[in-house]
This record gives sequence, structure tokens and C-alpha cells, in this order.
Amino acid sequence: MRRKNNQDAIAVQRHCVYCIHNVKAIDYKNTDTYRRFLSSYGKIVPRRKSGVCSSHQRMLAQAVKRARIMSLIPFTVR
Repeated sequence: MRRKNNQDAIAVQRHCVYCIHNVKAIDYKNTDTYRRFLSSYGKIVPRRKSGVCSSHQRMLAQAVKRARIMSLIPFTVR
């Protein structure tokens, strides 16, 4: 039986990785921690795919943007 829309799908409950480890701030210099939240094209993965809470998603996006400006990670992948 096919589903007609996504409302019939069962939602998988994810927990924020940073909330579990009680992280208060995300450091932009530690690129290994947020490398997993970047797509293969170098874009920031949205909240619904990464499973991070909204406050940590904002901190994560700010850290990625700062690391890009400081040339720690590239803006795009060629």
C-alpha cells in the first residue's frame, strides 16, 4: 500500500547531539565536530536532516560561517 503524502509516515525521534553531551557553545576552530553537519557540496545541512535542536543549529551555522571566513573550511567543494 502506497502512502499518498508524508503525513502518514512515522516520525523518527532524534535527539540533539550537543544537548546530549551538554555543549553550551560550539567552537569554530574545531572543524572536526561540525564537519558531519555539512553536505557533500559544502552546504550546511538543515535541522530536519541533522537532528540538532534550533539553538544549537544557530550556533552551528554561525561557527561554520566563521570558519569559512577564517579559511578553515572551504566555501564550496570543486
